[in-house]
Amino acid sequence: MPPAYPRSEERIRMVEQQIAGRGITDTRVLAAMREIPRHLFVPAPYDRDAYADDPLPIGNGQTISQPYIVALMTGLLRIKDTDTVLELGAGSGYQAAILSVLAKTVITIERIERVAALARANLAAIVAKNVQIIIGDGTRGYPAGAPYNGILVTAATPQIPAPLTAQLGEGGRLVAPVGGRSLQDLVVLERHGSRFIEARHGGVRFVPLIGEYGWEEN
Repeated sequence: MPPAYPRSEERIRMVEQQIAGRGITDTRVLAAMREIPRHLFVPAPYDRDAYADDPLPIGNGQTISQPYIVALMTGLLRIKDTDTVLELGAGSGYQAAILSVLAKTVITIERIERVAALARANLAAIVAKNVQIIIGDGTRGYPAGAPYNGILVTAATPQIPAPLTAQLGEGGRLVAPVGGRSLQDLVVLERHGSRFIEARHGGVRFVPLIGEYGWEEN
């Protein structure tokens, strides 16, 4: 049984109204969203609004995505409990925490050391033992852990970084916001041998993915 974290009624209401109420039906994703305490991943004073349908600042110019977007992107990965998943952009660790409930292994890459330290502390607080945090350029992926069953990009990229498609395993799915700095399309790539089948799932807004195969830092 997962631990009973405070504010469970708020999480239940969040899932019912913001996630299931907007068409997300994956029962494993819904259960993970009910379980993981989002307020522990949001710094004060914003933690009081942790279960609102909004992105929130976490410091260092970064944000935590709104719950619906986290659930949507997670569901699009179609994670199994035997999977290894790569995440780009650890942020405060919330998305990695959700993935940790669903996958066997989660590797998350964060380029900002202070943000990585925040994620590490938050994940330790909920005892997420199957998450590894790497500090580096996420656009290069992490070849040591490849191939991946799923790759989740949590920042806006002008195109899918080539190293990521190379590290995606057979039948694997990659989910990323692709487009300009202010508006992107949520793109899913599914690998079948040398072919990649692409689908798009609407407009989103994310902070830019900085790195060799992403955006240059201003």
